[in-house]
Amino acid sequence: MATVQDSVWGDIMGHVRVHHPDLARGWFSQLDPIELSGGVLRVRAQNHAQLRYLTEHCQRVFAEGAQAATGRLVALAFETDGSEHPPQDSGPLSFELDDGQMTLNSDHVFTNFVTGPCNRLAHAAAVAVAQTPGRAYNPMFVHGATGLGKTHLLQAVCHELLEKPSPLHVLYISCETFTNHFLEAVERGALNQFRYRYRHVDALVIDDIQFLAERERSQEEFFHTFNTLHQSQRQIVLSADCPPSQIPSLEERLISRFNSGLVALMERPCLETRMAIIRNKAKLRCIEIPEDAVRLIASKVDSNMRELEGALLKVDALSQTRGGHIDTNIAYEALTGESLQRIAVPDIVDLVTRRYGVKRSDLLSKKRTKSIAYPRQICMYLARELTPLSLEEIGGFFGGRDHTTVLHATRRIAEQRTEDPQFNYALEDMIEQMRRRGRDLE
Repeated sequence: MATVQDSVWGDIMGHVRVHHPDLARGWFSQLDPIELSGGVLRVRAQNHAQLRYLTEHCQRVFAEGAQAATGRLVALAFETDGSEHPPQDSGPLSFELDDGQMTLNSDHVFTNFVTGPCNRLAHAAAVAVAQTPGRAYNPMFVHGATGLGKTHLLQAVCHELLEKPSPLHVLYISCETFTNHFLEAVERGALNQFRYRYRHVDALVIDDIQFLAERERSQEEFFHTFNTLHQSQRQIVLSADCPPSQIPSLEERLISRFNSGLVALMERPCLETRMAIIRNKAKLRCIEIPEDAVRLIASKVDSNMRELEGALLKVDALSQTRGGHIDTNIAYEALTGESLQRIAVPDIVDLVTRRYGVKRSDLLSKKRTKSIAYPRQICMYLARELTPLSLEEIGGFFGGRDHTTVLHATRRIAEQRTEDPQFNYALEDMIEQMRRRGRDLE
């Protein structure tokens, strides 16, 4: 054991009192320097309250003093004799028994991730990170509303890193776990163990980093952890529900570092992407579902992937009570609680011809003039929304047109609904009229 010379300890204490008088306390004279060995200075406090103060506020201050006194980099390890520790401080640290790793879902791999305009950038970046960790995009920051696939991407990266020929040391946790581990380390004077645990990984992947807000001490610790990992080219992957600049009370230096890598937004999926998600989820669960029912579910649920999967499971559950076969009627009833209303295409055509002053024969003809084509597209859109007919069946009704023509018409009208509130209001009125007519026929 290398004892600490009185002159060295006196220089350390003098440095602290001169350069950091606001932190110095009278009871510092009670501190007992135990040994200086292996670049670590062990200092014993008299009680748990002193230990907590030293650990929370004085690690850097005493390290500066030790460096000034010895001319070497010295780490501090504060401790007590154990007699003052409360009962809950006994035993091993939680992050030594259980590192807090979140369980990886075996389905959350890249092959099961459906890409589209809403998430293509985030997906491409995640693949690049998994292939060349620490070099492609570091850090990688993914943000978006809940249920859009952020967790899926993070776990897909983890799966890829763990399956490399030489598996990497990956730590995948929630922000809450990081914060809880840090607070426990502070409470029990185990910051050295905590820092070793978090700063000696090949990849640190944290979900919901926005919960770091309002936690100044946790932000300080994460800032230094981030710097240590980044400087050693270890991969950092983060997710949040908003971009770094919009996380409330997040320190500017953290915002700057999060923005220094790739920040990718994940948006709500478009109709085609939602349909692809439903097909993918159905395949994973061995659910046979026709394309018409897929489109119906995708048109009724436009929020996020979790709700799409929930809708699919609801449809499947109802189908099991009806013989196990899924069709458009089953899907509509499962999602709305009502039977599909008996609305016929001729009724839709009659409503549109009256509203737009065109002839029924013209709508059903091959004419392509704008005055005819536009009302015809509205008819096709309403038929798709209000009847169980397929694209081919609707196209056949309107002069034998193929399914691509009907698909183009429905997309155009759907886009106009989002862009033109007045048109959307008029279309909603027509839809309600047709539904009332369908209820009257039941």
